[in-house]
Parts: sequence; structure tokens; C-alpha cells
Amino acid sequence: MALSVRRTTLSLFTLIALAVTPLLPGPAVAAETSRASGSPALTAAQPVSAAPTTAGPRTQDVCGATTIGKARCLAKVRTDAAAAPRQIRTAAGTLTTPSGYGPAELRAAYKLPAVGARSLVAVVIAFDVPNAEADLATYRSTFGLPACTSANGCFRKVNQNGDPGPYPAPDGGWALEGSLDLQMVSAGCPSCTILLVTAQTNNFVDLAAATRTATRLGATVISHSYGGNEWGGMWSFASVYNQPGAISVASSGDYGFTAALAPAVLPGVLGVGGTSLFRAPNVRGWTEDVWSGAGSSCSAYVAKPAHQTDPNCQMRTVSDLSAVADPATGVAVYDSYPNPFGIPPGWLVLGGTSASAPLIAGMIGSKGNGSTYRPGQAYKKPWAFYDVIGGSNGFCGGDYLCTGLKGYDAPSGLGSPKGLNGL
Repeated sequence: MALSVRRTTLSLFTLIALAVTPLLPGPAVAAETSRASGSPALTAAQPVSAAPTTAGPRTQDVCGATTIGKARCLAKVRTDAAAAPRQIRTAAGTLTTPSGYGPAELRAAYKLPAVGARSLVAVVIAFDVPNAEADLATYRSTFGLPACTSANGCFRKVNQNGDPGPYPAPDGGWALEGSLDLQMVSAGCPSCTILLVTAQTNNFVDLAAATRTATRLGATVISHSYGGNEWGGMWSFASVYNQPGAISVASSGDYGFTAALAPAVLPGVLGVGGTSLFRAPNVRGWTEDVWSGAGSSCSAYVAKPAHQTDPNCQMRTVSDLSAVADPATGVAVYDSYPNPFGIPPGWLVLGGTSASAPLIAGMIGSKGNGSTYRPGQAYKKPWAFYDVIGGSNGFCGGDYLCTGLKGYDAPSGLGSPKGLNGL
């Protein structure tokens, strides 16, 4: 009975969306992914209203579709030639320069300090990331960030039980996701220490266990670059993502205005949407639009928190904040583990809200208040964010639920961080 009452409070936009959205086959899961997850390529709900089609670079979903109760990672990798690293000839030889934004550009765009607090930020990922530490070392040394290794106590890797092995079987897509997460945390907070927790599978039972471990081991900020359609069963683990002493930061999704994803929709979780980030001749030096793939939604299950006052969704609205996620304006990532896309390992360009969530997780770590920070605090300081005006991630009659408008809108939330004052 409670569920039916909740559903009657949905906005007209969401009721129409839920009525007309079929379950359609998602992208095929690569053979390696299928073997690692122990299941064949399955199906996932598609966008409520397809994100506007625009010409752009070729991309590939890093993770395949899933069923209820399992999560997919929310990264997109560029597969076009323009994303390949640049080869520059110098007197000393050929220099390889990564494409995509690096830490310096991201610090400039969001007015971030080069040195912040030394918080412990955890990355929760499904399956193993075999080359995580080595790839992180390459990323940080290439961009001039201080070393973060197990030897100097900055980096630690554990399984979902908190032990230094054995680790689950690797998966090429999720391993690439792991590299993205670790490197975006580093970009957002070069001074933070990092804990990588590898869940045994992409089942939410295992991901919740890994999240519980991250909290137990002292992480004050926990990054979750994955999601699965909300459903009644998520209440069995929802409290794990809302524990005292830590803030969970989660991706809103990469498929436009559609059904809400867990864990981003859960109470106490900071849901992060996505933008397209461009250089601009203005005071900031940059400008942002809503990325056409950024996930936004009106929940069918989660009550509206007191800090949200938007009028057309009577339940929880996702997102809260946003940052760069458009693969066309994507970030540089180094990953040496063989991927299932036929792309030579090395420097790649990635996007998706799997980029924006760990980047903002790193920013919260840099501020140093993850143990007490909650999403409602951002809503008290709207001036501390760049308002993202322009762009759309679907069709909703120009409503804020799928359009970048002045003030709060669902694809970008309050906007993107303007320094750390709102975090």
C-alpha cells in the first residue's frame, strides 16, 4: 500500500515517462565482461525520452547493461581518432601528450586549490582493477601531482572484506572505470589519501558490503561511479550509503531524463549530474552546458528531502550538483589493463557521470569535511556554484527536469562547484 501511495505523488512528467518507457536491450556486454560477471548480456531500462542527438565523437559504454539488483558503471570512452594521445616531436625525441582535460584544467575550471586537506577518499568498484596503483602513478607523475603509493601510505587496495586480497576476477570495462575514478579523485584532491575497495561482483549486495568496508576503514568520502534502476529492494541496503562519519557521492547516470538510479537517488547520497565544459572568453575562463547524456530523474520511491523545494517533482529529484561529464569535452585517463573495446591500452579520453562523481568526491575530500557534510548543506549556498544554463538531456516541454535553466535544474542540480565554499 505504501508503494502505491508514493507513486501517486509523482509529477506528470514522471508518470508519462514510466508509462511509455519500455525495457529495451542495452549495449551488448563484452565477452570478457560477461565471463567476469557470470551472466550474459542482459537488458536495462532505456531513457524515458531519448537525449537530443547531436553530432559528436564516437563513444562506447564502458560497462554493459544489467538487470534489477545489479549495477553498471557509468563511464563512456572515446573511440575516435581525435581522442588518441598526441605525438609531439622534440629535440629529445617524441613526446606523448594525453588528450582530454588534466588536473590543471579541472582546477582552473572549478577554482580548486592545488593543496587541500589530507582526507581519506574511498573508491568502491566492482571486480578487480589489477593495475590500479601503477596506472595511478603514471597519471600523477605525468601531470605533476605528488606520488600516491602503498609504500608512502597514500594508496591502499582491499577486497570487499577489507583484506589485501584475494581479489575478484578482473573485468576490462570495470577496470577502466576504476582507473577513471582513482584519477578523478586525484585531480579533485591531490593531497588526499585513497582507498580502493573491490566488490566481488556488480551485485548491489556486494557493492553495499564494499561500501560498509570503506566506512569501517575510515573513509570520510566514498565515491560510487555506478548505478542501477531504483526498485523496492534497494531499501535493504540504502542505510549503508548514509552512515554517520562519511558522505557517499554517486553518479546520476548517462542516459538522460529517465528512471532514477541507485545509489544516487538514496537518502543522504549526493547525486552528481554532468555538464559539457568549454573554454570561454569570460571572467571565469570557462562555460558549461547541461550534457545531453546527464542523468536526471524524479524518484518513484524516495521521499523528497526537506532541502529540495523544486515544484514539479514531489519525490526526490536527482541531481544535486554536477561537473564535466561529456566525453566530447572529456578527461584524460591512463589505463594499461586490456580493455574490451579494441583500444590500445594507455592514454584514453573518458566521460560520463563516472567522471563527475569522483571529481566532486575529491573536492569534498580537499575541503576536509566529509565526515559531517550532507547534501542539504549545498542547498544553503547556491551562490557557491556555477549556474549551468543551457542544454538539455531529454524532452519535457522545456521544464527544469531535463533542461539547463537559471537556478536549480535536475540535470545539473545547483550547478558545478565554484571553489570549495559550497562543499
